[in-house]
Amino acid sequence: MRPARRSRLETLELRRQLIGSSCKLFFSNDPVKIIKAKGQYMYDENGRQYLDCINNVAHVGHCHPDIVKAAHEQNQLLNTNSRYLHDNLVDYAERLSKTLPEKLRTFYFLNSGSEANDLALRLARQYTKHEDVIVLDHAYHGHLTSLIDISPYKFRNLEGQKEWVHVAPVPDTYRGLYREDHEDSVTAYANEVKNIIEQASKRGRKIAAFFVESLPSVGGQIIPPAGYFQKVAEHVHKAGGVFIADEIQVGFGRVGKHFWAFQLQGEDFIPDIVTMGKPIGNGHPIACVATTKEIAEAFGATGVEYFNTFGGNPVSCAIGLAVLDVIEKEHLQAHATEVGNFLMKLLKEQKIKHPIIGDVRGSGLFIGVDLIKDQAQRTPATAEAEHLVTRLKEEYILLSTDGPGRNVLKFKPPMCFSMEDAKFVVDTIDKLLTGSTDQNYLLKDCCWTALKTVLSLFFRRLKQSQDGGY
Repeated sequence: MRPARRSRLETLELRRQLIGSSCKLFFSNDPVKIIKAKGQYMYDENGRQYLDCINNVAHVGHCHPDIVKAAHEQNQLLNTNSRYLHDNLVDYAERLSKTLPEKLRTFYFLNSGSEANDLALRLARQYTKHEDVIVLDHAYHGHLTSLIDISPYKFRNLEGQKEWVHVAPVPDTYRGLYREDHEDSVTAYANEVKNIIEQASKRGRKIAAFFVESLPSVGGQIIPPAGYFQKVAEHVHKAGGVFIADEIQVGFGRVGKHFWAFQLQGEDFIPDIVTMGKPIGNGHPIACVATTKEIAEAFGATGVEYFNTFGGNPVSCAIGLAVLDVIEKEHLQAHATEVGNFLMKLLKEQKIKHPIIGDVRGSGLFIGVDLIKDQAQRTPATAEAEHLVTRLKEEYILLSTDGPGRNVLKFKPPMCFSMEDAKFVVDTIDKLLTGSTDQNYLLKDCCWTALKTVLSLFFRRLKQSQDGGY
């Protein structure tokens, strides 16, 4: 029997008792209990509706009926591993192949983005016979040990940088090394990678891969300047390495103009390996690696089988096919362009009005709003960003922050996000920012909110102590 419905605080207390403390909650001081979702909306235990601006996993919308139906129907027939012949596996691979450049026609199916990136690393090393990897600063590629090692976002707070890992600056033309006023930021950033390769070579190190998110997300919703990937790939290939494009956050039409974010760089750029996850299954655990026949054959030449128990099972592939069907049927790629452009326009109007907004950048429904303390230094407005996100939650809008300074509002909503949703969010942001000529008002409000939270927590813990809970 299922237990009786619990209150939000009862669920929170059980979570604290039973779930590892490193598994964090959104809005940890006042978490939301979500019990259902549909489209771009989520609902709490009291039926209150929240607009979801951040869930890029529910790519075509929460609980889309076509996805639910595909999973249910295949579950009634068969779910087993890929060692048996089944049409869903090859049908899905064939459909995916039509979205990619011709040379990327060999696929491996897995269950998570972390698994996909780990396999990509193995493929690169086996093919090149090299070990070293170049990544961008503040990158995040997954939670496996192999991926923590190539994720500065994580390893800087753990055991540090391994000898075989090399970190290049993020090609950020707003607050990076080479900004919008630089005469050739593309070449300058690519030369940073070239210099890393040269320095590594002097120490006898050999590059296996340049591993990069096509649009760095955790790094602050960054849009690398067009042409950067081509120049980097040239340097990496010359060194005997391969180029890996991590599309786990941004693939499947999110950027609007193209199906894959790496295509924003231009038609003349093709990575050697592409990894996919998150939106690929609309919440169902699916992931994929696409690569060239040559790289796949080098991997197979070891004689060691690659087998993933659940990777490519009939249910997962049925769901993957349904996601592609919905993207096509509902014209979601074009929709991302239309709504994304409208949202960018509204946000840029707010930038003129509110000095705390330093930059608005993005493509399609992948957008970052960089909040700053001052226009000259572009100092990250970290506390103000956190407070704004908290206040938006009180207005039933779910948004979060990213970037090294945790000051970039990130928009990655389900692709059914509408014009009306965009206007509602921006009007609410405007309302919250209006009333101050600078961010001092936000900061004072932030401090008051923090004080109330601390006092609330203190009295809650005091009551628990009196009740014998601690």
